[in-house]
This record gives sequence, structure tokens and C-alpha cells, in this order.
Amino acid sequence: MVREGISLFTKGKIVLLMLMMLSLLVSACGSQTAAPATNATQTPAATDSTTPAAEEARTITHAMGETKITGTPQRIVVLTNQGTESLLALGIKPVGAVKSWIGEPWFDHIKDQMGGVEVVGDETQPNMELIASLKPDLILGTKVRQEKIYSQLLSIAPTVFTENLGDSMIENFELYAKAVNKEAEGAAVLKAFHKNIDEAKTKLGDKTKMQVSLARFQPGKVRVYYKNNFAGVILEKIGFARPEAQNKDEFTADIAKEQMAVLDGDVFFYFASDREGDDGATQTVKEWLSDPLAQNMDVTKKNRTYQVNEAIWNSSGGIIAANLMVKDIEKIFADINQ
Repeated sequence: MVREGISLFTKGKIVLLMLMMLSLLVSACGSQTAAPATNATQTPAATDSTTPAAEEARTITHAMGETKITGTPQRIVVLTNQGTESLLALGIKPVGAVKSWIGEPWFDHIKDQMGGVEVVGDETQPNMELIASLKPDLILGTKVRQEKIYSQLLSIAPTVFTENLGDSMIENFELYAKAVNKEAEGAAVLKAFHKNIDEAKTKLGDKTKMQVSLARFQPGKVRVYYKNNFAGVILEKIGFARPEAQNKDEFTADIAKEQMAVLDGDVFFYFASDREGDDGATQTVKEWLSDPLAQNMDVTKKNRTYQVNEAIWNSSGGIIAANLMVKDIEKIFADINQ
């Protein structure tokens, strides 16, 4: 009995000792798991530091200074025809856009992509109340058209302006792509454009040595187009020569009929700026090109005078039109022999 009691007592001590050891082990483990608890509270901070770029605040430097934009804008109002094409090329449909210079209300070459987009006036007179009602989170415009209303636009939403239009199509596209947080997509669009240019050069070969003349006909007025305009830049990128009278790093110049010789060249492209049923520009074309001065030009005698699409070659000024213009050139020159 005594031995059995001692044995039971001894066993009891062993069990007690084991329980104490187990308690210490559990305590130690508990203290080890407590340390990660501190790290767990740090985990959200680590997540915050790796927040996608789409949610970061970005500072965009543009023609009017600097504008901060947070995240990727979802409701964009665009106040230039060029900007509208930039957004469409990036896969973005604006909630509002200014009316196209030609069309009711959009250019033919973009109208199928503009369903549901609100017309907010035109480039020279945007409708401020309508813009505000759309609750945009970004407004895109240009200093050359809307400088005077920049402060008003900025009070509605973050606003980014290009310096000008026309010959700065590539730079403006890059700015817009940055503003809408689509730089990678923008780079891909420009890469495709430059590929089209390179392919056109290959197809045209020595035909790029031909001197290309360019002009715009308006009601009662004619302008020769030099190199610093939308169409002039595309011609230069392809590598075309220009007539000596037009080989200037300038925009355009009005000319009188007596100066018509400046329009001569190996090939003459022109566009007529008729607006909303007014055919005044077309009448000016007929008057000028039927004149003996025009009939005496070499380009007329060679039958190389071509009317081209005004919206694509001039008014739109965007990346979509630029690609379409390249295709126009390829098609026309395919039928021209040097």
C-alpha cells in the first residue's frame, strides 16, 4: 500500500512536472507568435507602398503650368478635335467633346465611335455649364483656343492644356496619354503609326523625291501650306520633297491669284473647307483652277492635281487622321508614274 502510494505520488510528480514543462512551452510559443502580430499591423503599410500607379497622384506639366491628377480619370471632357482622336486611339470614349469642324456632329471617320458622347460646344466656344454638369474628373484642351477660360475649367476639374495644335500632333498625343495614365498604350499607338510611315516610305520608294504642293481653299481665299502644319508634318515624315516656294518651316500664307505659281509642283494636293452646306470653298476651287494661270502650271498639264479629304488632311489633326492620310497618299501615288 505504501509502495503503491509512493508510486502514485511519484507518478503525480511526474505528471505535474510534465504539465509545468508544457505550460512553459506553450508560453514560449505564445511569445514567438506575438512578434508577427506587430508585423501584421505593418502589412497594410507595405500594401499602401505598393499601391498600383493608377491610384497615385501624378503631376502633369503642360502649357498652363502643373496639374495634379490622382488615379486614372474615368469621366473626361475634351475640347479639341485632335484630343478627341487621341482618346479614341487610346481606347477611351469621352463623356463630352467639342463638335467636329465638319459633320453633324462628328467627322465621318470617327462618328461610329462617338455614340453617347455629349456635344459641349465647339473649340472656340465650349459650353461651360454643360461641361460642369457632366462632372468630369479631367478636362483636356489647348492654350491656343481656350487660354482665357482655363481658370474656369480648372474650377470644374483638373485641366491639362497643349500649347497649340497642328504640327505638334505627336507631342500633344504623348501629353494626353500621360494625363489619362495610358503612357504604355500611347507608346504602342505611336509605334504603330511610325510603322505605317516606314511601310509607306518603302512602298513609295523614289516617288518621295517628287515635289508635293499643298493648299487650302476657303470661300474667297486660298492658303499655301508650308511645312509646319498637320499635313506638312506627315509629308515630311514620309520624306517627300516640297517645291522651293513651299519649303519653309512656317505654317501657311494667304496668296493672291497672281501668285498661283507657288502652287506648282510634281503633285498638287488641296482641300476645300466647305462648312455645313456652304460651298463657297468649292466655288473658289473652280474659279482658281479654271484660270489660265492654273492651266499653265506644270502640275496641271501632267494631270496631277488631287482634291483630298479636308477633315483627314487638315481639320481633325489627330492620330487617327494621320494614319488615314498615310493610306490616302499610298493609294494616290500607286497610280502616279514619275
